[in-house]
Amino acid sequence: MSATSIPAPRRHLVTVQEYLRMGETGVLNADGRFELVEGEIIDMPPIGPPHASDTNLLARLLTLALGDRAIVSSQNPVVLGDLSAPQPDIAVLRPRDDFYRDAHPKPEDVLLVVEVADSSLSHDRNRKLPLYARFGIPEAWLIEVAHRLIDIHRDPVDGRYTTQFRLHPPALISPVMLPDLTLDLSPLL
Repeated sequence: MSATSIPAPRRHLVTVQEYLRMGETGVLNADGRFELVEGEIIDMPPIGPPHASDTNLLARLLTLALGDRAIVSSQNPVVLGDLSAPQPDIAVLRPRDDFYRDAHPKPEDVLLVVEVADSSLSHDRNRKLPLYARFGIPEAWLIEVAHRLIDIHRDPVDGRYTTQFRLHPPALISPVMLPDLTLDLSPLL
């Protein structure tokens, strides 16, 4: 066998199925924070109090406002194709009687995702937002904890959101997929 016929080393991309199995069998530390993004297992930093507070506040606002019209899922996987299972801080999902017991939600189940970003800002903005857009998630909010900013991203086309704007006080917004709902996000600013 000649040296030219030996394949070069290459990365092994982890599939969603392999990743979930790693979690089930204990290969991934149960106390760790991981997510699968484009075949790579990402080690996420611990959640600090400001991040947790903003996530809890937003989950409460959404849950109270939505009632039974949607499911508010916090820091749970959303399966995006065969190589990604990110865990957005908040995902607003289409209602299902089983609350997604048999399978994690897929793109068509997601009405809105929210990333609350402090140390993960670059990762959320540069990797996760394009991923959400590529899979047609209709709307993504990026909350910058340190600067008290909320950026809204809508209208995904070709892996990017074509409409983007920043909320300013009074910070009233109606999600694209829930136009009859108006939320006051001013407590996050």
